[in-house]
This record gives sequence, structure tokens and C-alpha cells, in this order.
Amino acid sequence: MSETNENNDAKAADDPGETGNSPLEEEVREALKKVIDPELGLNIVDLGLIYDVRVDEGKASVDMTLTSPGCPAGPQILSSAQAAAGTVEGVHEAEVNLVWKPLWTQDRIDPAVRAVLGF
Repeated sequence: MSETNENNDAKAADDPGETGNSPLEEEVREALKKVIDPELGLNIVDLGLIYDVRVDEGKASVDMTLTSPGCPAGPQILSSAQAAAGTVEGVHEAEVNLVWKPLWTQDRIDPAVRAVLGF
């Protein structure tokens, strides 16, 4: 896992729900839905914490953020995300890059989930 203050793909960060990913990248994104934020009880994809997923020659790279820099569950979430990405068939290595730009806001939560939560 690595931490960076710059997002490698500003467009993906601006629109984390953007489609156009390869089938393998979509499989990684689906695997990441199994990672639950223990404080909020929601998966990290629906929460909008995943900014970008790339797979190149079997190496998955995930750019993600946390709900806040002081998130006490941060290390657990990052570790679980890396493990989940590594479970996808065709992925032999997975890395998670923690990014802070743009900062996460409730607007990044999936609209259907926001509606259920009353946002």
C-alpha cells in the first residue's frame, strides 16, 4: 500500500463511477464491494471511496481514499481492499494507493445508497 497526495488519474477521481474499465478491472471493482467500512456498515465502492482501478499485466492498482484522514478503521480498510483485489482470477499482485485529492464527501456515495440513508 502506498500513500500519495496526488491522484494519478484526475478524471477518474472526479467521476469514480465512470465506466469504460476492462472486464478484469470491473471484476476487481466487484471484489472490492466485499470490503465493508466497519463504522458505516457499507461497502467501500458504494461509499465512493474507490477512485480508480487499473489492471496491467496482472497487477491491480487501486486508487482510493477514506472518509477522513483520521479514520480509525483506515489501516483495516486498506488491507482488506488490497486482499480483495488480489483474490480476482488473473490478478497476481495488488496495490492500494491512498489518495486525498479530491477529498471524500457524502456526494460520492452511490445515489441509491444515499436515498436509503436519507441524504
